[in-house]
Amino acid sequence: MKLIVIGLGQCGGRIADEFARMGRRATEMRNIEIIVDAFAVNTDTADMATIQTIKPDYQHRILIGAGKTRGHGVAKLNELGAEIAREDADKVLDALRAAKNLYEADAFMVISSTAGGTGSGAIPIISNVLKERFADKPVYTILVLPFEHEESSEETAIYNTAVCLKSTFSIADAVILIDNQRYIKKDFSLKNNIYEINRLIVEPFFDLLCAGEEKKYKHIGAKVMDAGDIIQTLCGWTAIGYGEVKLPLITLPSDWSGNFKKRGEKSFKGLQ
Repeated sequence: MKLIVIGLGQCGGRIADEFARMGRRATEMRNIEIIVDAFAVNTDTADMATIQTIKPDYQHRILIGAGKTRGHGVAKLNELGAEIAREDADKVLDALRAAKNLYEADAFMVISSTAGGTGSGAIPIISNVLKERFADKPVYTILVLPFEHEESSEETAIYNTAVCLKSTFSIADAVILIDNQRYIKKDFSLKNNIYEINRLIVEPFFDLLCAGEEKKYKHIGAKVMDAGDIIQTLCGWTAIGYGEVKLPLITLPSDWSGNFKKRGEKSFKGLQ
């Protein structure tokens, strides 16, 4: 499955950057394309300076609302973020239309936090514009819920989250919720936590997107999952489960078992 990724606000831009990095990894490791293009949209120029992989040009790093914010953000004002997105949506559309392989994409993935101003205000607006202009492509969203300390210290975080969830759910084909707090590691600094969280958010999509694009026989399973299967599956409130089991390099004959049920139980335990 091939995606066009659009990150809104600081959080959305960083996760979109991680998707761009994942797309590059798929090209280098498997010689397949899963991320057609990635864009970062923001009202704050300083936030966009932290992005590393998305192309550093005006087409891919899009500043909106410069006349109102002078490039300094919306100070977590959800309504202002929505107003700016409504006025400058054409900037995003023009950038998308200029993408070389736009029509190869199977879907759009739009990303933001729910607690901020730019992302939470803009995501329902941009999602709606995409659905109107590209009716043949589903629009999926990733919404990142606030940290526990944000909920307790910032009243706007709760308000923005409620408004964002309600307005986005009514528009997007699927809303994938991410809980920041569950990824926190106590021995990490906040900065390292954020980078690690972004990586963990994106990682489950790697094999899922690669599955339908594989061309080499050795990487194709008995049952093939393609973009059509994913599109039929993703709908409404969505969560993605992800498990990983490290297999030994050598399996001894004593490890072999003819009992299918027991082997299934072992696999299930490994995924928990």
